[in-house]
Amino acid sequence: MSPQEANDSNFKAKPFSRVVLECQNLSYVFPNGNIAYQNINLETSQDELVAIVGPTGTGKSTLLRNLSYLIPPTTGKIFLEGKEIRHPSSSISLIHQSIATFPWMNASDNVKIGLTGQRITEEQASQIVEDMLSLVGLKDFADYYPKEMSGGMRQRIAIARALAASPKVLLMDEPFVHLDELTANNLRQEIYQLVFSTETTLDSAILVSHNLHEVVQLADRVYVMCGSPATIVDEIKIDLPRPRTERDTHFLDYLDHLLADLKPKCQV
Repeated sequence: MSPQEANDSNFKAKPFSRVVLECQNLSYVFPNGNIAYQNINLETSQDELVAIVGPTGTGKSTLLRNLSYLIPPTTGKIFLEGKEIRHPSSSISLIHQSIATFPWMNASDNVKIGLTGQRITEEQASQIVEDMLSLVGLKDFADYYPKEMSGGMRQRIAIARALAASPKVLLMDEPFVHLDELTANNLRQEIYQLVFSTETTLDSAILVSHNLHEVVQLADRVYVMCGSPATIVDEIKIDLPRPRTERDTHFLDYLDHLLADLKPKCQV
C-alpha cells in the first residue's frame, strides 16, 4: 500500500491553521562566493513540526541559521506571523547539533543564560528556570554540572534553555545525532509532546535530520532539499497517528517513499 493509499483509507489529515514562520525566495551566498542554496520557499503552520532532509552539504544547517537570523540571508524575506523579521529574535530559538552546555555552569545557570536580555526580575527568571527544568524532567538536577549528566540530560538542558525565552518557533539542527541510539530514541518519543506542550509558547518547529526514521517518527511535513546550489525539490506530507512505530507498515511505506524520493532527485 502506498502512503497516499494509507492516508485515504485510514488516516485523517491534521487540521493545521495559520502560517507561523515563512520564508520567500531565500538564498545565501558564502563570503567566498559559493552559493549554498537559492529560491527557498517554505512555511510552518501552527502546531506543526516540519522536517528538512537532504544530502550533506546542501546548506540545511545554514538555512536554519538564516531563518533565525543568526546569519542574515543574502536575498529573500522571512516572516514570523506575517511580520517580516530582519534581526535575531527571541521568538525563534535554535538548538545546535552539538550538545551545547557550558561546563562551568550548573543546570540552572545553563538554562538561565537563555533569558539574557529579557526584561524580567531575578525572581521571575528563577521561576522560569524552575518551570523549564521541570518541563524537561530535570527539576531535581538543578545543581548538577554537565560533567555529572548524561548526553540525554545535557540535551534536555539545551532544550530547556531554548524554551526559556518563550519562543514561538523552535529550530532543531540534528539534536539527537551525538546521542546513543537508545537515548536518542527515548528523547525522540518525548520531543513532540514536549515542544508542543501547553506549558510552552511554541507554535511550530523545524527539524533538520539525516535520519529518515527519525523524520517519519516526528514530522508532519517534509521538505526535500538538494542540488548545487541547493533548492527544495519536493514536499511530502506525513499523515500518521501518534505515537508512531516502525512496526506499523504505513510507517515503513513513508520511509520507502522518502528513500525513493531522495535517490533519483538527490543522487544518493
